[in-house]
This record gives sequence, C-alpha cells and structure tokens, in this order.
Amino acid sequence: MPTYVNPKLCKNNAKCMELCPSDVMFVNKQTNYAYNLEPDMCWECFTCVKMCPEHAISVRPYADISPYLSEASVVRDETTNRIKWEIRYRDQKTVKNFEFEIRTTPWGSIEVPVGPELSDPKLVSELLEGESDTILRTGAQRPPHPRGP
Repeated sequence: MPTYVNPKLCKNNAKCMELCPSDVMFVNKQTNYAYNLEPDMCWECFTCVKMCPEHAISVRPYADISPYLSEASVVRDETTNRIKWEIRYRDQKTVKNFEFEIRTTPWGSIEVPVGPELSDPKLVSELLEGESDTILRTGAQRPPHPRGP
C-alpha cells in the first residue's frame, strides 16, 4: 500500500525524507511539499505515515484488497502511546477505526546505537569486498580455490 502526501497538510519539515528506509520520499522545491517519488519501490513500512507530525501522509490500499478511492490514515498519539488507524471506504461514509498501543518505554528513552569506529584501516579496506584474509580469524586458513591460486 504505497503512501501519498496531502499537499494541503504538508508543512515540509522533511521528517519523512529523513526516516524513509527506501529513500523514496522527497521534497519538491517548487511546491515545497513532500511526495513519494517511486511508489512501486516503497517498502510499506509506514514509518513516514506514523512519524509525520502534520498527519499529511496517508496510504492507498491496493485495488485487490480495498475498493477504489478508499484510504487509510494513521494518527500517532505520543501522550497516550497509542496509534490510531482509520480506514475510509470509497463511499466516504463507512469508516473503520483501529487503535493499538505502540510503546512500552517513554519517548526519547531509547539510545540510538552507534556504529563501529572506522579508524581501523582493515574496516575501510577494499579487501572486505569478499572473504579476504583480513576478515578471517587469526590462525585460520583459507580453503583452496577450486580453480587454483
């Protein structure tokens, strides 16, 4: 279910662009609002939908799952630690609401993991392209290559 941005609600804070793991969310410099550049490449994780502070991003359900012109939107409520999904049918009168708990820890309490220190030259070497001797344990022997040395 690819995402789409309601330009009337988008305030261009670029939060969706920062958080998108598939890098398909962009901000149009002329119109100054976000959009999904490649809906087919969307991972459908809905991080952008859940994290948009203006609730400007919604989801278009697939036609085989949901009728044409239906829509799914989400509201993240940090005060109650709940997430609320709203499914609106194409008649725009039938609405289904779902609510779930989203957190068991306080907001901002989880530390972001830090990656490895890349000052070791072995970690930035082009030899890490394959199974080179630099990643074998000390004393380990490389198995012979089937086509020779």
